[in-house]
Amino acid sequence: MNSLLARSVMKRAIAGRHVSSSAATPFYAAAAAVEQGRGLSVVVMGWRRMTSGAAEPAVAEKDKKSNGTVAEEMRKGDVVVSSYWGVSKPKITREDGTEWPWNCFMPWEAYRADLSIDLGKHHVPKTFLDKVAYRTVKLLRIPTDVFFQRRYGCRAMMLETVAAVPGMVGGMLLHLRSLRKFQQSGGWIKALLEEAENERMHLMTMVELVQPKWYERLLVLTVQGVFFNAFFVLYLMSPKLAHRVVGYLEEEAIHSYTEFLKDIENGSIQNVPAPAIAIDYWRLPKDATLKDVITVIRADEAHHRDVNHFASDIHFQGKELREAPAPVGYH
Repeated sequence: MNSLLARSVMKRAIAGRHVSSSAATPFYAAAAAVEQGRGLSVVVMGWRRMTSGAAEPAVAEKDKKSNGTVAEEMRKGDVVVSSYWGVSKPKITREDGTEWPWNCFMPWEAYRADLSIDLGKHHVPKTFLDKVAYRTVKLLRIPTDVFFQRRYGCRAMMLETVAAVPGMVGGMLLHLRSLRKFQQSGGWIKALLEEAENERMHLMTMVELVQPKWYERLLVLTVQGVFFNAFFVLYLMSPKLAHRVVGYLEEEAIHSYTEFLKDIENGSIQNVPAPAIAIDYWRLPKDATLKDVITVIRADEAHHRDVNHFASDIHFQGKELREAPAPVGYH
C-alpha cells in the first residue's frame, strides 16, 4: 500500500506543469522514504514543507515592506498607528502657515475672551438656599487661604482642579436625564461640558507655569475625590443649590485672579512669557505675558459665574433648564 502511494505521489510531481523543480524535491524525498519503509508520515511532512515553502517568501516580503514602512515613519518622528481603522490626523496649520502642534484642541475651538465682562457683579443671597451656598463657599475659602496664602500660582492650579468638576457632573446628569425622559436639554449639556473643558484648559495652562510638588498632587487627588462625590450628590438633591454654589465659587475665583494680577503688577510675581498653549487657545499675541493669560482666565471665570447664577435662577423659578436658552458658543 505504501509503495502504491509513493508511486502515485511521484507521478503527480513529475506531471505537474506549474510545480517547480525545487518545489517537487520534497515529493521525491518522501517517495524514497516510503519505499524504504519509513511510512506515510514522511509523505505528509514533505507535503507540509512544500506548501510552507511556497508561502514563506510572500510572508517575508510582506514583513519586509511592513518593517520598512514602520522604520520610515519612525524616522519621521510620527506615532505609528494601525491604518485598519482609517483614522489619521489631518494636516492642520496656523494662520501663519506653521503646523498646528496641539491634539487637545483645534484652531476652530480657540477663541478670544470677552474682557469687557463685568467683574464686580455679585449675586446677593436672599433665600435660605442662597445663604447656605454663600456661607459654604466662604468656609471653603478659609483652609485654602491658610494653606496657599499668597502663592497664587499653586492656588490657581488647585482651584482649577475643583472648578472643572461641576460642569462635567452637571452635563453628565443632564445627559442621562435627557436619555431617560426622551427630552432635549435646550443646549445645557453642551454649555456645561464646554465650561468643564474650559476649566480644564485653565489647568493645562497653569501646569505649564507652576510645577506642583508631590504633596500638592496628593492634595489634588484628595480634594477632587471628595468634591466630585459631594457635588454629584448635591446636584441630584438640589440642582438650584448646586449651581448657586458654583456661582459663588466663580466669584471667589475672580477675586483670587485679581489678587494674582496685583502681585504681577507690583513685581512680587515675575511676568514671564505666556505658554504657547495659552497663546493658541485664547488667540493671544505672540509676545503675550503671564498677565495677559491671567486676565483672560479671569474673564472666563466671570462668564462661568453668570452662567451658573442664571441656571440657579431658572430652577428657583420652578422651571427646568431646557425651558431657557443655554449660553452656548462663548468658548
